[in-house]
Amino acid sequence: MLKQFSILWNSFVMALQELKVNKLRTFLSLFGITIGIFCIIGVLAMVDSLKLKVKHDIDAIGTNTIYIDKWEYMNTSDYPWWKFVNRPPVRYSELKLLQERTTLAAHICFLANQTVNLHYENFNYSNVTINGVSEEYSLIQNMDVKYGRYINQSEFMRGSPVGVIGYEVATQLFGSPDAAVGKKLAIQNKKITVIGVTAKAGDGIIDFDHAATIPYFCYAGIFNTNNPNSSPILIVMAKPGISNTALVDELRGAMRQIRRLSPRQEDNFALNDINMLSKSMDSIFTSLNLGGALIAGLSLLVGGFGIANIMFVTVRERTGQIGLKKAIGAKKGTILTEFLLESAFLCVLGGLLGLLFVYVLTLVLNTVMPFPIVVSAGIIGIAFSICIVLGILSGIIPASIAARMNPVDAIRSR
Repeated sequence: MLKQFSILWNSFVMALQELKVNKLRTFLSLFGITIGIFCIIGVLAMVDSLKLKVKHDIDAIGTNTIYIDKWEYMNTSDYPWWKFVNRPPVRYSELKLLQERTTLAAHICFLANQTVNLHYENFNYSNVTINGVSEEYSLIQNMDVKYGRYINQSEFMRGSPVGVIGYEVATQLFGSPDAAVGKKLAIQNKKITVIGVTAKAGDGIIDFDHAATIPYFCYAGIFNTNNPNSSPILIVMAKPGISNTALVDELRGAMRQIRRLSPRQEDNFALNDINMLSKSMDSIFTSLNLGGALIAGLSLLVGGFGIANIMFVTVRERTGQIGLKKAIGAKKGTILTEFLLESAFLCVLGGLLGLLFVYVLTLVLNTVMPFPIVVSAGIIGIAFSICIVLGILSGIIPASIAARMNPVDAIRSR
């Protein structure tokens, strides 16, 4: 054990000595490793962070939900776009009919929205999404009402002019979120009383920060519900333990019955499974990781040749030392191990420099990106495992030459 530690320590000292004596040569040779590790860690960290962000956003809209719309969110077939346009929109009247015909759904809600300007006294706030929703919307979508309260059952039934607004809307119109509760704002000249404000959510697929949620009957009294810009949809959440596939099959039969489609007629609606969206994102992220790995692989290949070049030069410079070591009893395995470890240490040094560059890059990107960039321990472990393996492969030929040297010839070469 003591012998192995001695070999390990000597190899580390030799690697540092090589770096100290030949700074420029060693740095230029390690630079390929540095760039390669920088690419690997940088790409993997960026893609993983983006993946976590997208997964979080998809989870927020519900992984066990089906969105019934006239449009397919992932049109993987050759279905012509004009047929989507000619499909009838989802109607509020279909909500109750669907509730009566499905047994696998825990909750079903209707959603329509339009983007307008909000007015409060002399203040205007533009591009606010007005969501007209039915009673069970909050049971499907996770709305965190931090100030005030959510819309109650009687307000939904009466279509009361009340609403819950987003954090940014409240801040811009009223100065602070808590000051918004109880105030009246105007939507298309219709006065709405603010009864709640959502917590700050940040960027996501569903932007609650720049939205206002009101009862559907109130929405229908303000906007033309036949307007195609309303984007009406039905959102269905499956019961616990029910797969999305089973729910989709039941919903397809129910919707065909509601719309009185004959067996020969094709569906005039789309059942969008959010889980399928998540799976399609996985394939995209896999492709991004593969592309980053190929770019990094080229840099590492160049860096590997640089390390091999250093080791060839090192073996030639230390030929006399190798001869003396073998003359006093050093075995081939000992010489081989020393040079392989030294090669691995040099690669690890290049990797540490690459990790430093990534750390600086994350500090910069975290100030401008809409999601945090995180370098996980697993990514660092993969990167340094690659460094060690690459160092051993790069040094195997020079180390083998050193281990096979004849001690007499090596000593004479001095």
